[in-house]
Amino acid sequence: MFDGHGPWGHVIAKRVNKSFPSSLLCQWQQTLASLSSSPECSSPFDLWKQACLKTFSVIDLDLKISPSIDSYCSGCTALTAVLQGDHLVIANAGDSRAVIATTSDDGNSLVPVQLSVDFKPNIPEEAERIKQSDGRLFCLDDEPGVYRVGMPNGGSLGLAVSRAFGDYCLKDFGLVSEPEVTYRKITEKDQFLILATDGMWDVMTNNEAVEIVRGVKERRKSAKRLVERAVTLWRRKRRSIAMDDISVLCLFFRPS
Repeated sequence: MFDGHGPWGHVIAKRVNKSFPSSLLCQWQQTLASLSSSPECSSPFDLWKQACLKTFSVIDLDLKISPSIDSYCSGCTALTAVLQGDHLVIANAGDSRAVIATTSDDGNSLVPVQLSVDFKPNIPEEAERIKQSDGRLFCLDDEPGVYRVGMPNGGSLGLAVSRAFGDYCLKDFGLVSEPEVTYRKITEKDQFLILATDGMWDVMTNNEAVEIVRGVKERRKSAKRLVERAVTLWRRKRRSIAMDDISVLCLFFRPS
């Protein structure tokens, strides 16, 4: 899931979306070959983590040197999921979110478990990196509480995420494209996974999202139902703010 921002954001998101799967597979194959002589380092998670880290680095460099795309003040966040058997690997650079719905201990409800971090500039670890890189951490007057990373001279409106592809005007000031890679072994209690951009999570809680999907009779309509609900909530809660892009993907682990 790739959420673009800036004048070239939509172009960058489309390019990354097109190149990411093949690049990840290539890096996974290379990592598998390089670790074949070290069995202790070849667990499914180790392989996918290294492949994800390399893929994010390669794609970010590709954007930088591309003559056909202006990624200086544009970019996109990235949230990816790989399911191999019962191994789920999440790689996240940005503020999209992955939430899994798992059956409660008493078996009577579904419990949301967040599998990713919303990488905002004011998260302590992110803020420290930005400050160490001489980046500027600030809020716009009309968006109090929405922290941004910016250049030290204040030459831009800044960016409200601390990790993203592109945005090379900020890469020397604390913005990084390195993802956080996490792992979960899927069990019989896990029911489905929701991946969504921040446009949905800005107006909807993890629990609300899980309950909406749970109540949809036709699974193929689950993502659409979440988008529709998020649009309604935006109009109700944030009338004075332009609606953010909303993209959603639902992955079910069990047959219906």
